[in-house]
Amino acid sequence: MIEECARALVANRIRKLFLLLVPRGIKTHSSRARLRLCKRSALVMLQLLTFLLEKLSLLSKFKLFESIWPDSDREQERRAHRGPPPLRRGDLLEVPRTIFTHFGIYLGDHKVAHLIPDILPVLTNDKRLISTVISNKRLILGCIYRCATVRVDALEDFAYGSKILVNRMDTVMKNKALPNEDVAKRAEQLIGGIPYSLLWNNCEHFVTYCRYGSASSLQTEKFCECLKSVIRDQRSVILAVLLGVVSIICFGMAPWTTLPTILVPFALWMAG
Repeated sequence: MIEECARALVANRIRKLFLLLVPRGIKTHSSRARLRLCKRSALVMLQLLTFLLEKLSLLSKFKLFESIWPDSDREQERRAHRGPPPLRRGDLLEVPRTIFTHFGIYLGDHKVAHLIPDILPVLTNDKRLISTVISNKRLILGCIYRCATVRVDALEDFAYGSKILVNRMDTVMKNKALPNEDVAKRAEQLIGGIPYSLLWNNCEHFVTYCRYGSASSLQTEKFCECLKSVIRDQRSVILAVLLGVVSIICFGMAPWTTLPTILVPFALWMAG
């Protein structure tokens, strides 16, 4: 019932938009033909909107930067009964966040080494100010500027109120984990400023290099697979053209509306 109402509402809106956009000089064979054309346009628009919603819903199901090593319900219950495992120096810690998972290496004495974007080292040399807990603004600006640091924070600051998971990557990584002391020493050697890339040099690359000897990020691989599926879908080109035409209609003919309308669909078509 809800889907039928949505279809009717979209069809009505598009029929009105079509009547406004079609020039009066264009002749149609009859009012029925014109109505049929409007219905077809409404159907196409509805299909494109459905396609867009499907792609957007992937983000919620896909959980773009969340961990991809899910535990079974029984395993989670067992861990809940056992309580938090004792942490050892060199353990790989994992903290689920809103849209991603953050990683770090436990150094002992309630200290964690982790790679995190931060814009403050670019703006000041005040170590006291830099050592404070990184806010979301500092993190986002650090991602944009591609500046990060491997820093040591208290376990509570690293967790940021979330539940800490320990060494879950050991079950899926091909390489065996190095001795814990070697892992901790590797992390300590990398403390300081470091170039940052959300896809190619993030916190997961840091911990996998320290613990397994080779940097990799399964979150990045999952994101790239999702991006490939969107590019390969030919409907993405149609959707890009449609959004470009709508932007031209709403904002007028200008380089910043026309060029993306041509270049983006062309790039998607070529990549697909």
